[in-house]
Amino acid sequence: MLGPGSDRRRPTQGERGPGSPGEPMEKYQVLYQLNPGALGVNLVVEEMETKVKHVIKQVECMDDHYASQALEEISSLYLCLVMEFNELSFQEVIEDKRKAKEIIDSEWMQNVLGQVLDALEYLHHLDIIHRNLKPSNIILISSDHCKLQDLSSNVLMTDKAKWNIRAEEDPFRKSWMAPEALNFSFSHKSDIWSLGCIILDMTSCSFMDGTEAMHLRKSLRQSPGSLKAVLKTMEEKQIPDVETFGNLLPLMLQIDPSDRITIKDVVHITFVSGSFKSSCVSLTLHRQMVPASITDMLLEGNVASILEVMQKFSGWPEVQLRAMKRLLKMPADQLGLPWPPELVEVVVTTMQLHDRVLDVQLCACSLLLHLLGQALVYHPEAKAPCNQAITSTLLSALRSHPEEEPLLVMVYSLLAITTTQESESLSDELQKAGLLEHILEHLNSSLESRDVCASGLGLLWALLLDGIIVNKAPLEKVPDLISQVLATYPADGEMAEASCGVFWLLSLLGCIKEQQFEQVVALLLQSIRLCQDRALLVNNAYRGLAGLVKVSELAAFKVVVQEEGGSGLSLIKETYQLHRDNPEVVENVGMLLVHLASYEEILPELVSSGMKALVQEIKERFTSSLELVSYAKKVLLRLEAATSPSPPCGEAAQP
Repeated sequence: MLGPGSDRRRPTQGERGPGSPGEPMEKYQVLYQLNPGALGVNLVVEEMETKVKHVIKQVECMDDHYASQALEEISSLYLCLVMEFNELSFQEVIEDKRKAKEIIDSEWMQNVLGQVLDALEYLHHLDIIHRNLKPSNIILISSDHCKLQDLSSNVLMTDKAKWNIRAEEDPFRKSWMAPEALNFSFSHKSDIWSLGCIILDMTSCSFMDGTEAMHLRKSLRQSPGSLKAVLKTMEEKQIPDVETFGNLLPLMLQIDPSDRITIKDVVHITFVSGSFKSSCVSLTLHRQMVPASITDMLLEGNVASILEVMQKFSGWPEVQLRAMKRLLKMPADQLGLPWPPELVEVVVTTMQLHDRVLDVQLCACSLLLHLLGQALVYHPEAKAPCNQAITSTLLSALRSHPEEEPLLVMVYSLLAITTTQESESLSDELQKAGLLEHILEHLNSSLESRDVCASGLGLLWALLLDGIIVNKAPLEKVPDLISQVLATYPADGEMAEASCGVFWLLSLLGCIKEQQFEQVVALLLQSIRLCQDRALLVNNAYRGLAGLVKVSELAAFKVVVQEEGGSGLSLIKETYQLHRDNPEVVENVGMLLVHLASYEEILPELVSSGMKALVQEIKERFTSSLELVSYAKKVLLRLEAATSPSPPCGEAAQP
């Protein structure tokens, strides 16, 4: 957003814009154009149906990748980013005070500065650099609530030469940039410099005009000593909190990025060591801790009283942590199982409020898993409550702590259990959030971690089981990944069981390529040999084999060929003898035999291995199962036809 003096003009006749008929964004009407930003044109538009205003940043593509994407999506060499529209930003506040030669209210400035620091601390925690911090990119959504915008710079500033050309076109905007940013070198410390310039402008606007302020910002890149004169004037003018700013700004506006302080240091100087106050919730991370003895005394009651303490001290992570640890130690009969809604709601809220506190996230996930485990033990039919708030909170925890393996394992486990109990809409939601790609990435990068592999395969199975897979392309990598997992853990029954389940679902989805058939068949047979006592593994393995044999004679040959450890046919006999009283296992074995018997070249192998006697026994033992009887009859007919003597030459076969 730009100030009142910005060039707000309506599009000229014939000018192309997002509101032009025939374009994908024809639902918008262009109201006026703001001054061009560093990356493109900013248009204020209005949705024709709702009359809601937005800002559309029309970005000329700065490299071939974005140009190709733009051409594909909107038949233009522009990307159009739809953003929230607000009339006011920090720039308007500064300019208004500058014209009136008034000092910005101290209480208001402390409050909004706290919000900016909190937002920037969060971005830096995620290793995101804003790159384009300036007053016009801090919008006011109410009189005392602000928001950072224009985060697209982090992605779109990819071409150094073109960026330099754009930046040179507007030296005023470039004046907010750190010295190293002029050479297209960006880091978290670049944002610290820009934020220091913003604070400097807000504190000096009552006695310094816009041109003077711009020249000051530029001069600081070569001569940081010029800041001393301004700080002295601030002291003479009795600018509020001048002592704090006098300590802070020299540390933020160091020419060498390595000499600049971090965002956490800024928070500490202003809101911990200093006397600044802000309504920003996350700044409670820096409050004085509640003594453990007092916390323990407050948490001596039952579940209801503990939840009351958690709600009253919601901003104190140390209280939340001790409360959840207390709940973890409570007997199951005191927790209000199967799923105490209020307890789950409080735990999820705690995770949301303290998403950057790893210990809180770990303890909260442990508590949710504990509740779920106890519920399944005492109430097997109970369903875990899973809504958008819970899933989005768990996904947010992964994003906030991407390298924390214990948290990753617990979140995967929670999502796997809840996904299998909910409708396919939840699975679809998780897929849209990129969870499939997330799992595959960590399976590939964390082979040495058994827990990551096991939980990742379990969640992958749950997503494939209940969801409608729109984009199957990422799944083509899965067979090779599972092969690596099984090679890493060759004697792990749990890993083999999860792998067989995923292979079965991939075969149903048609996500196993023909050149992978032999490899997958071999892995399924290997898993059965490893853990024939695991009924779930055996069922899924035979389902997977049946799916592959149905579509590929090559897969069928791989099953019957004699290899080290025996043939698949001898394995089928072993499986039947071990699970002969389990109709589900026998049914899946029968389904595989039906598909094997459909190939003429396989029939002699079935006959020579004595499979006819086994199938006959299945037919006689499972007379109440129409499915099994049907399978047995089909196989027997094929085997009998294969063993019937051929009629003499010239003699017609009997019908």
